[in-house]
Amino acid sequence: MRSAFAAVFVLGLILGPGTAIVAQAQTAAAAAHSATVTPAEPQTAAPFRLVMVEQPGCAYCARWDAELAEIYPKTPEGQLAPLERVQLRAPLPEGLSFRSAPVFTPTFILIQDGAEVDRIEGYPGQDFFWGLLGMALRKAGADLPAPQ
Repeated sequence: MRSAFAAVFVLGLILGPGTAIVAQAQTAAAAAHSATVTPAEPQTAAPFRLVMVEQPGCAYCARWDAELAEIYPKTPEGQLAPLERVQLRAPLPEGLSFRSAPVFTPTFILIQDGAEVDRIEGYPGQDFFWGLLGMALRKAGADLPAPQ
């Protein structure tokens, strides 16, 4: 991790402070992702799955990883809809059906019985993400407490 920090520091000196902050967030998110998040296996016990369509270099994917990846599985939403990651240009895992091909990353697609029931395109920040995901789950019939 020290070498990654040193690389970000040098990059910041060369390209300016704004670039260093973004690069540091991406580096930290990548490290956190590789250390704590493994691709989810399809959960037959959970009523839903949340498929995160991502691609390398996606700054908003890195931001989601930095802000929510670690806590997501511990939340009521994460228990109802375990996360599964899919690369934007990779073939879909067997048994998945989307209404249309995702264009933006990240795109979060709520799956029930192998088919898309709703989606969130982009990552609007953690406050909006939880609200949008909660609405999607409730609309699909999930037993999730109403927001307060």
